[in-house]
Amino acid sequence: MTDMLHTQRLVLRRPAPGDWEQVGAFMMSERSVGIGGPLTLGQAWRSFASELGHWEILGCGMWAVTQRGDDTAIGLVGPWCPADWPETEIGWLLFSPDLEGTGIVTEAARAAITHAWDVLGWDTIVSYIAPSNTRSIRLAEKLGAVLDPDAPQPKPDQPCLVYRHPAPRGTS
Repeated sequence: MTDMLHTQRLVLRRPAPGDWEQVGAFMMSERSVGIGGPLTLGQAWRSFASELGHWEILGCGMWAVTQRGDDTAIGLVGPWCPADWPETEIGWLLFSPDLEGTGIVTEAARAAITHAWDVLGWDTIVSYIAPSNTRSIRLAEKLGAVLDPDAPQPKPDQPCLVYRHPAPRGTS
């Protein structure tokens, strides 16, 4: 699998243990409310460990998003498909509000979606989004995803919105 992707402004690389500081701070902050946060220190650590483990078990996972020339993780974007997930997901997290509106997540998510279709060979891609996460909803729609109210839920006790990404032209 591909440990690294490059876009015009970004490097998407496999997360490393050294990313814990940025990921942990995000997971324990109010910014993580859309993914069940803020988490405790132990929950955040386990969540980050699952990001690293996803790569070990499946050979793919969410990439740490960095800006070219700076290896500091500013977000996580990419494939997420734990064993109990009903469908293959492309997810995204941006650690700092200062980077909102810069197009970084859009650029990274487009690269991740293309990779999932072309390299991973996925036949479906969804994004699971908390109903209150209006920024992520707008991003999913900007990426061409459409709300699928009939899609299975990843956590039936915590309903979310399921946005389905369109398959590339020429595929079923």
